[in-house]
Amino acid sequence: MTYGSETLSLTTGLIRRLRVNQRAMERAMLGVSLSDQIRNEEIRRRTRVTDIAQQVAKLKWAGHIARRTDGRWGLKVLEWRPPVNAA
Repeated sequence: MTYGSETLSLTTGLIRRLRVNQRAMERAMLGVSLSDQIRNEEIRRRTRVTDIAQQVAKLKWAGHIARRTDGRWGLKVLEWRPPVNAA
């Protein structure tokens, strides 16, 4: 879902719509309808799917860090690779 919405400006209304759509997909995965009155926390526990808003925030942060060019340590830590021992 996040791939198709990469170019959209994510307003709070759009994030809400993405969450509702994700929840509907999770209910379909479990074969549960709204009339079954199962709490969202229970559905999330069963499907083990991360929240779309958290995923979008993580991707936005990673993109923000990757585009920085001012030499702060955040990008250096993000791109750091441990040295490989040739022993």
